[in-house]
Amino acid sequence: MKKILLLLCLYSTFATAQTGGENVYQFLNITTSARQAALGGEIYTLRDDVNQALWNPATINEKMHNNIGINYINYLAGISFGSASYAYKVNDKIGTFHAGVTYVGYGELIGADAQGNETGTFKANDFSVSLGYAYQIPNSHFILGANLKMINSVIDSYSSFGLATDLGILYHNPDKQYSFTLVVKNLGTQITKFDNTKEDLPLEIALSADYQLENVPLKWYVTLDNLQQWQVAYENPSNATTDIEGNRTEEDITFFDNAFRHLIIGAELFPQKAFNIRVGYNVRRGKELSLADSRTFAGISAGFGLKLNRIKFSYAFTKYHPADNASTFSLLINLN
Repeated sequence: MKKILLLLCLYSTFATAQTGGENVYQFLNITTSARQAALGGEIYTLRDDVNQALWNPATINEKMHNNIGINYINYLAGISFGSASYAYKVNDKIGTFHAGVTYVGYGELIGADAQGNETGTFKANDFSVSLGYAYQIPNSHFILGANLKMINSVIDSYSSFGLATDLGILYHNPDKQYSFTLVVKNLGTQITKFDNTKEDLPLEIALSADYQLENVPLKWYVTLDNLQQWQVAYENPSNATTDIEGNRTEEDITFFDNAFRHLIIGAELFPQKAFNIRVGYNVRRGKELSLADSRTFAGISAGFGLKLNRIKFSYAFTKYHPADNASTFSLLINLN
């Protein structure tokens, strides 16, 4: 029962594209990069991290050539979550390609019939393979990128297969202190269904930017996520109030409260050094996982990066649920 509850928790708390976990393949919007997780979970302008192309193919560039990224999340109740990335530059004319895999193993779960009688155990897992490419528009600083993803999900004897693409456009000028990008993730369809109902993919549109301070070793990141869906805030029954006469007043979601729930901010201290510190805040996660009478620190993330010659190690601490924390580990290896 504990693992079933945690499996449901994974789909609801990590469902960054549609609140409430209303879509299939929600794992596609979960970051497995420790650097990205530490900066708030949805930062899309990192051009020096081969993992970034899993979510924004416009960041693919020749500096990623022969780089490997390996990532793992130490999540709740033995759930295994990881990914791997690799980039290869064919030549100056053709450019650089990126390949990646993502895997989620939910472990052994308890099955039950409609009356609640246990029927044994079963397993569930999600898996995706992606291939990406980016193209710089001639005589400009704009880069176009696309990922093609093949997705497979298995729950006991049921399985589903889908196809999706990620599209991105990135502005990056080496002479400027800033860059920005627009990303459309998981544009696709479910080819084979779990049962008789066809489900939508977790489409997400996000706008992300960064800014490097000129005289201070600090880089700021900001993202506006879920631009395809304005209303991302919903009334929480636990936040309702009752007056002395017993009249109940539901939570009032204001225009600005809903607007700010699209915001993710992050900061990186000493971004170009061998050791750097990262912090982030996801406003919607903080709001949705807050408790009325307790401080949970939900929405806050932090981590660090350490570079040793050709190897970069990153760690992130993230508060995804009031009951527990998650740790994300990333290893980048330059094979050149």
